[in-house]
Amino acid sequence: MPGRSEGLAPPPARAETVTYVGHSTVTVDTDGVRLLTDPVLRRGVLGFLRRRHPLPDGSAVDSPDAVLISHFHHDHLDLRSLRRFRGGPPIVVPEGGGTYLERRGYDNVIELPVGESTKVGGAEITAVSALHGGGLARPGGGDAEFIGYVIDGRVKTYFAGDTDFFDGFEEIGDRGLDVALIPVWGWGAKLGSGHLDPEGAARALQLLRPRIAVPIHWGTYSPYFSKQLWPWLLRGPVERFAKSAAELAPEVDVRVLEPGESLDVEVSHAA
Repeated sequence: MPGRSEGLAPPPARAETVTYVGHSTVTVDTDGVRLLTDPVLRRGVLGFLRRRHPLPDGSAVDSPDAVLISHFHHDHLDLRSLRRFRGGPPIVVPEGGGTYLERRGYDNVIELPVGESTKVGGAEITAVSALHGGGLARPGGGDAEFIGYVIDGRVKTYFAGDTDFFDGFEEIGDRGLDVALIPVWGWGAKLGSGHLDPEGAARALQLLRPRIAVPIHWGTYSPYFSKQLWPWLLRGPVERFAKSAAELAPEVDVRVLEPGESLDVEVSHAA
């Protein structure tokens, strides 16, 4: 048969792996596909935030099969970072956000209302509710919803995006989660409304009931002057979260990944 190579072994399947790239950027490798969340891949953003860890090499973030955007705040939808994926994989966005990206040259955009799903290879991606809001919204992108995602495959992963504590965590947990990617802070010395603090994130685990929790949204970006004013900022929040989670949700295996570190996740059920 023309064009067919006989006797060649298929490419190796990707492991079921979660890589914390930093802030809200996570690579989820599952069911032979790679999903990349909220890519922010620059040394500085917003003009005053500096990345405190090395940028990931290409192998950690390149060749995603889909990019998932939780909301349109500048530290979650970074257009300069997103350019490397233009013309490539589908970009999944909340309802109301498609036009914003299409006007900027992205022609493979999938709007996903809360409760609806799309398939990427063997993984099903479902948009779920989040309780967020506040500043940093992009002009023209303010109509986009605030959501999280459940990635359902051999490993079932919840990516919270950015959210405050809300009762909807229990319904999300009813899906039977393997991994919860849960935000535990932000980038400054104070948190505004619409964010989980370390103790709130630990309380969320009581409702989500995942096998494993990986804290995100901490320790990556901070203001240029933060080391002098707030030396606790980079590690204090995640240490508080780990302590609170051990007290409030001791059955959950908390895995603190430094930006750039990966975790192989054991498959507990068939897709």
